Amino acid sequence: MSKEEIEKYDDRGNLVYEKFSTGCEIWQEYDKRDNLIHYKDTFRNERWYEYDENNNMIYYKNGHYVEYWKKYDDRGNLIYLRKFNGWSYYEEWTEYNEDNKEICYRDTRYFLIGEYYKYDNGGNQIQITEKEYKEIEFRKKEKEYLSRKKCSRFEIMEI
Repeated sequence: MSKEEIEKYDDRGNLVYEKFSTGCEIWQEYDKRDNLIHYKDTFRNERWYEYDENNNMIYYKNGHYVEYWKKYDDRGNLIYLRKFNGWSYYEEWTEYNEDNKEICYRDTRYFLIGEYYKYDNGGNQIQITEKEYKEIEFRKKEKEYLSRKKCSRFEIMEI
């Protein structure tokens, strides 16, 4: 580090300020668990972060209208991601089995894409059949339908 470069740290050892010989300065703030919550530099770049109780990042926003929202399961697997790029949203959903292996992935980039996975006894990911795919889709739609209480303005009638 040259004489023109400066670094400052808080009491917990987090880098809170940097100044470079180019004139660029960076300021950073942290929460009580030492997670970065705010970043700002002299080039007007700015970022904000939020975390859950397990220190997983659940929200991100920058000064250029980009935002992320994230949800995690009890094992720390990312199960939902929503991105906003300033004019449109994009979403991803991921499901995992009891061994923390990905078994389903869906996203909305251009249209809803769904992929399902299964694993052999050696833990290798293998292709599912078209019939298995249709059965999974049917069970998901059936579960979603049965979980609804109302459909539009009308009650779903028990038959």
